[in-house]
Amino acid sequence: MTDYKNIFGKPVKFLATDPDNAEAEGQIWYNSTDGAFKDVIVNEAWSSGGNLITARNSIVGAGSQTAAIGFSGSISTSAPHSISNTTEEYNGSGWASSGSLNTTRVFGSGTGSQTASVSFGGGTSGSPPYAPMLNSTEEYNGSTWTNVPGTLSTARNLLSGAGIQTAALAITGYDGSTVLNSTEEYDGTSWTAGGNVGSTRYNVGAAGTLTAGLAFGGSGNSAATEEYDGSAWTSGGSLNTGRNNLKGSGLQTAALAFGGQPPTTGATESYDGSTWATSPATLATARYSLGSSVNGTNSASLAFGGRTSPANQSVTEEYNKSINVITGAAWSSGGNLGTARFGMGSAGTQTEALAFGGSTTVSVNNTEEYNGTSWGPGGNMGTARHQMGSAGTQTAGLGFGGYVNGTSISNATEEYNGTAWTGGGNLGSGRYALSGAGIQTAGLAFGGSTTAYPSPPTRTGATEEYSGTSWTTSPGSLNTANFLSASCGTQTAALGFGGNTGSISGITESYNGTSWTTGGSLNTARQSLGGAGTQTAALAFAGNTPSIVGATEQYNGTSWVTAPSLATARGTLGGTGTQTVALAFGGVVPPFSNATEEFTGESSALNVKTITTS
Repeated sequence: MTDYKNIFGKPVKFLATDPDNAEAEGQIWYNSTDGAFKDVIVNEAWSSGGNLITARNSIVGAGSQTAAIGFSGSISTSAPHSISNTTEEYNGSGWASSGSLNTTRVFGSGTGSQTASVSFGGGTSGSPPYAPMLNSTEEYNGSTWTNVPGTLSTARNLLSGAGIQTAALAITGYDGSTVLNSTEEYDGTSWTAGGNVGSTRYNVGAAGTLTAGLAFGGSGNSAATEEYDGSAWTSGGSLNTGRNNLKGSGLQTAALAFGGQPPTTGATESYDGSTWATSPATLATARYSLGSSVNGTNSASLAFGGRTSPANQSVTEEYNKSINVITGAAWSSGGNLGTARFGMGSAGTQTEALAFGGSTTVSVNNTEEYNGTSWGPGGNMGTARHQMGSAGTQTAGLGFGGYVNGTSISNATEEYNGTAWTGGGNLGSGRYALSGAGIQTAGLAFGGSTTAYPSPPTRTGATEEYSGTSWTTSPGSLNTANFLSASCGTQTAALGFGGNTGSISGITESYNGTSWTTGGSLNTARQSLGGAGTQTAALAFAGNTPSIVGATEQYNGTSWVTAPSLATARGTLGGTGTQTVALAFGGVVPPFSNATEEFTGESSALNVKTITTS
């Protein structure tokens, strides 16, 4: 231990608990509670990120792990392909929609950053050889794509890109009759000829810069690697797994390669400027024709979209090589409800939740309580009903309005004390499919419909506040009358999102205790969804588009980004909790569901290991 202090300048610390910060890197300590010497070691792993809004293959990627961009691609898996011109941006957690390309294209390429990208080449048709081939170039400024005068000398698809917007490389490709080995260089204005790749191929992986580029793998299941110095290509070390349709990121001397085919693989390799080494980390979803943060690093990269025959993917995965173990956000199974149902009221937290009322084929009045593992019975409501508003906690719940057996609309309010329900003050207007927020003594009701089926819904934007005794009408109504929306927050800081405003909507509105303000729209418009969280940290999940979906999104008070989807897509479900610790239960699959899922946000922890003599 004296040698350790002389070498590292620090003594071995005696600690009751393991450290939880980066200071532990390179240090050894003795955990007196565990009776063991410990340190931290580097970990390599892929973890889940928020799903793409639109599943697709041949998506072009650029940017970094925490500020990536994905654009173009094919949303079908066989010819004739349905080609996309949409753009999505990733913020390190999830994806949001942005400006579309001016020219819809497939099997093109691009590079750059999230706020300064360039797109070039590709084909414009959905059938092989996807001609006419494109030589056009577009530049992105963080919101809008602009056509620029510079064009590739040779129109092509199946090409690859590296570098930045003002210093980019276009590598190999296919011109409709010939596989190319040519390289072109972009200076932000025009394209000029560069050196030829020694091994003719297309669909190569790429990384690096204009003057220090890297090309690897490609058609013919190539394992070849070539390095570019700004004028010529020279051979580098071969991949351990030769493959086509792979992706990469990083620098010429510190690159990452992942994915590809055939067979479809999730294998990951790292390059040090001379040799590829196989990483212990593999993509959880093996795939090809995927996108990547080509300007990321070999220790922090992003993989998204792609294809796992026969399906397109929306899956996003983050690669990290660090002393931390990253656990991606995810939904996991919880205990099933005792009664499968939809349209129930919900309240509480992930470990202390309340489900009450709802419908099977008729309205029900039973209550169930969740303890973080299983549901148990609670006291019955006085009036069986479904699609009511709800708020509160497990021991102080609030239910109001709703349908009574699908025939009449209620204005009744009931309060729960953890054992039994008692009557409260009536709503000023009876309505169903309304939303609620707040607590039992400071509740909020808004939206809904005031007419019963089979009459068309009469949507309302009316807002009422509950004091624990009675409801009063707020002077502020929703800007857009809405029903079947989700909600979260408090009486003076509420959020409503999604729903039906005459058609299925992605609208978001926030309430400040007096008035409503319109905010950023959901990326996936939907009704009959679940919600959790606060006004500035919300979670939206599942619902009807009109198809039943499991899509999840997170809100930061301004905009929505995607998150991992529920395992079971459903609509008209219950939801509660926070943005990072939420609960989803019941709903319509169809048929009616009793499934419960628990959401846990992304977390990070030091990769602590016990030192042994073996």
